[in-house]
Amino acid sequence: MIKRFISFILLVVMALVYPSTMIKAEEISNGNSDKKPILTFPVISDVQLTVDNERVQKLFHDTLNDLHSINPNSDALIINGDMINDGKKESYQKFLEILNEYPHPEKTYYTIGNHEFFKNDGNEASIQRFLDFTGYDKVYYKKMIKGYPFFFLGSESWGPVGSPTKDSAFLSEEQLKWLEHSLKIHSHSKKPMFVFLHQPLPNTFYGTDIDYYKNAVIQDQELKAILAKYPSTIFISGHMHWDLRFPNMFIQDDFTMVSSGGVDRIWGPDGNGYETIIDSTGSQGLYIEVYKNRVEIKGRNFAKKEWIKEYQHTVYNLE
Repeated sequence: MIKRFISFILLVVMALVYPSTMIKAEEISNGNSDKKPILTFPVISDVQLTVDNERVQKLFHDTLNDLHSINPNSDALIINGDMINDGKKESYQKFLEILNEYPHPEKTYYTIGNHEFFKNDGNEASIQRFLDFTGYDKVYYKKMIKGYPFFFLGSESWGPVGSPTKDSAFLSEEQLKWLEHSLKIHSHSKKPMFVFLHQPLPNTFYGTDIDYYKNAVIQDQELKAILAKYPSTIFISGHMHWDLRFPNMFIQDDFTMVSSGGVDRIWGPDGNGYETIIDSTGSQGLYIEVYKNRVEIKGRNFAKKEWIKEYQHTVYNLE
């Protein structure tokens, strides 16, 4: 009861700061009706689907339907890790079955999350199942979408269970060098460069200072140093499931950091230095529009089919 009360008080305070917590889709789209976006794409993470969890399966297809209703012609869909919950081949198959059954962009890209390792039969086997599902050669890769670079990062190791690094992202020196070289090549255009990793950087977003997230990215200092060289970088992570209405879930510093919420349940602080589920039916993600001079990042409440007013952000281009 105490945990729920603390979470309730936090949200009440936020409601006082933001008297109207949600706005309608048409209210957002009409504001920029004079200029159409060049590129649009949703970002979701933490579906955590399994063969036997019908609740989560419904959440996933409801999310796909809602995103299709917003824009049936989005240019891509990004699924930023934890698409499945147990790392099993059968769950990948069920995920693909639902994905094929419901409308979604033809260009759909993935990152590997910590739950993709949860079959707990070793790094090589877990990564191979992810690669078999996606058709990729590595857990990190680049895609160009309508002239904009998208970089996808992924952990190359997990655990072991019980260690301080369980669920953390481990990025090899090769992966980090690849990222830096790739960002350097594309930085001259001054266009925004999108970088995706399932885990957030420690000590950034609200909540990433608790023990569980302090090792979220093992090479966090190295990664942060690379991204800081390129201010047009927009770094998007999932993993937390923390309510996008909390403060500091979007940060602009040397580069931009964006949290994408979570499709399956919403989390928050428990008041004792840990985290807890604060909304067992909650479901959140992002819808992103890229214009010539800016990027608009919009939080979406899939459960209520509403925009999250507290999570409407604009990143202006350097051009």
